Amino acid sequence: MWWSESGWRPLPPLSRRRLVVAAAASVLAGCGFQRRQPPELRFRSIALLGFAPDSPLRAELARQLGAQVQVLDNPALAEVVLQALADREDTTAVAQTAFAQVREVQLLRTFGFKATARDGTELVPPNQLQLARNMTYSESAVLAKEAEAREIYRAMDADITAQVLRRLAALLR
Repeated sequence: MWWSESGWRPLPPLSRRRLVVAAAASVLAGCGFQRRQPPELRFRSIALLGFAPDSPLRAELARQLGAQVQVLDNPALAEVVLQALADREDTTAVAQTAFAQVREVQLLRTFGFKATARDGTELVPPNQLQLARNMTYSESAVLAKEAEAREIYRAMDADITAQVLRRLAALLR
């Protein structure tokens, strides 16, 4: 309710929403809630090796790492070298109709890597991360399903990048 010259009136709908959002924000702030922050890296430079030139995973890693450390092309100048051992996207049919039409596919993202120091000391032994997501499929909407698959792969790249960042944050502690 708010006061006007003609007396008390109910709050307009937009003001009610703002009041609810402000109340929720103050409750969350009071309980110590914070958005998840990226892990803090303890080195200043990194080189990314072994990726295909057009690898979307390399682009995502460079973007996320670039916010905290310097991403270099020359491994001799970097404190840490992240080497890609496997960087694959695979699609497999997992469900078909009686007429052999694909109804569901599995999108598989595989990333194998290791991290070494400039002098060759192994910091992270060879690791393999593998994510799988199922997606319905329809031959009548091929372009839409291709766009959906690309978006799912992009989300898996973000998940893998977060896992790699957490492992790199554990270095040099």
